[in-house]
Amino acid sequence: MSPTTWFITGASSGLGHALAAHVLEQGHRVVATAPVVAPMAGLADSHPRECLVLQLDVTDGRRCVEAVREAEEWSGGIDVLVNNAGVDIVGAIEEQHESDYRAVFEVNFFGAVALTRAVLPAMRARRSGAVVNISSMDGLASLPGNGFHSASKFALEGFTEALWQEIEPLGLRALLILPGSFRTGIETRTRASGAPIGDYAVTAGAFRAIMNKATPDMFPGDPARAAAVIFEEALSPTPRHRVVLGSDAQRRIGVKLDQLRAEYEAGKDVALSTDFPGSGEYAVL
Repeated sequence: MSPTTWFITGASSGLGHALAAHVLEQGHRVVATAPVVAPMAGLADSHPRECLVLQLDVTDGRRCVEAVREAEEWSGGIDVLVNNAGVDIVGAIEEQHESDYRAVFEVNFFGAVALTRAVLPAMRARRSGAVVNISSMDGLASLPGNGFHSASKFALEGFTEALWQEIEPLGLRALLILPGSFRTGIETRTRASGAPIGDYAVTAGAFRAIMNKATPDMFPGDPARAAAVIFEEALSPTPRHRVVLGSDAQRRIGVKLDQLRAEYEAGKDVALSTDFPGSGEYAVL
């Protein structure tokens, strides 16, 4: 396999750092990006010719374009974009400050959009490339107290599902990674927004309490093992569109799918009853 170039956001810690290290160990090139570059110095020191470290805040659209251009000039072209940068701010929907939930969307969704749009022109020109968007089990199965994080990942899911339908005929690929709870140190970076409201004590409040007391042992996922799977899936000639990682993600998403199927089947007659008589056969979608 010829060396490929990976552009990875959020590479200063957690899954992004583990993935960058794994890609480099396999003999490929990495453009490692994050708002703070110091934690990525070891990657560049260990692989000075194969690793370029760039400062990047994905909420800065102009800097996203600049970073992609710098990466393309350094490597000759980006083969795999990994939109991994993400934040989580917890609290009930009524509790959270608007500035906080908008910030979640700026990083988790709009940052991925900006970078995807920035890499596509060169990928289209080469008719080669992959976009890997790191979603979450929360992208399919929401929880009380984590609604805005889930909403941002739901948005990323819809965006990516449309994306692969648009770019696959051009020879490009897009896939979603849905991790569960991995030992990435996220428990030290997650904070609550707004003052607790007593009426939500047993729902969103319970989630707040769990996150306040979270320890690494509560997170079963191994970032190094996840990195190896993501690497193989992104370079597979027949990649899956959705890759679930972690036993908790497999369990939660399975429950959600069973619930959706049950509600879908229970509501079939109601759905069919709302058409103009005889018009269903002419539907365009």
